[in-house]
Amino acid sequence: MAWRLFRGKDGRVKLDFKGKVVLITGGTSGIGLAAARLFMSSGAKAVIAGRSASRGEMAVRELAASGEAAFLPCDVSLVSECERLVSETLAKYGRLDVLVNSAGAYLEKAIGDMTEADYDKVMAVNVKGTYFMCRSAARALRLHCGSIVNVSSDAGLNGNVLCSAYCAAKGAVTLFTKALALELAPYGVRVNCVCPGDIATPMLQQQVELQMNPLEYSKEMASVYPLGRIGTAQEVAGVIVFLASDAASFVTGAAWSVDGGLTAT
Repeated sequence: MAWRLFRGKDGRVKLDFKGKVVLITGGTSGIGLAAARLFMSSGAKAVIAGRSASRGEMAVRELAASGEAAFLPCDVSLVSECERLVSETLAKYGRLDVLVNSAGAYLEKAIGDMTEADYDKVMAVNVKGTYFMCRSAARALRLHCGSIVNVSSDAGLNGNVLCSAYCAAKGAVTLFTKALALELAPYGVRVNCVCPGDIATPMLQQQVELQMNPLEYSKEMASVYPLGRIGTAQEVAGVIVFLASDAASFVTGAAWSVDGGLTAT
């Protein structure tokens, strides 16, 4: 399969998503928003979804300079909301080419302190939301040999201290990605996931701010990475866009680490 490139106004070579429609859950901030920006700079129309209308409207205004974007409210932990999100995307743009499942919930607690409500929230957003967004979008993606990119985590590959529920959830996302890739391969739909380490996003910032010494905590966090720093949302977005593109046309069922070498040690 040939893949297309074009040069943007900045002169850089970019992957070509002209005429394509991308749906991104968790698209109002962090990795999801960075991915929307990059897809749009490569010609795609983007639908970003999230639970906060105010953040969604702010994100759409921010994205306006990059192309055409729309916000649709959605709670991915509800199956009916996943189905509505896909239906409204199709009603607005008439097609769906790429689904990015970036909505996520993080919780750091010892297993003895975990409540059933804690567990249910982590699983409902990370696992149930990803699963049923894929189910809802699969038929539309089959029409155009589309692509799915799920956002897992280094915690979906290795165990992390005090993150048993989150590791369980992201581990499920990683193996679900591989299983779904096999199921959808006969229809030309590719399914991959990215496994980021700590990334500078609003979610991470909230975690840092809860610490007794946020500055020291940040330095210690960065020190465990072979590259010596925390990653950026843009760096993860670059891998997401590549995996969704024709440049990765023979890549499916893969879990791509974007973690500065953390899981290589």
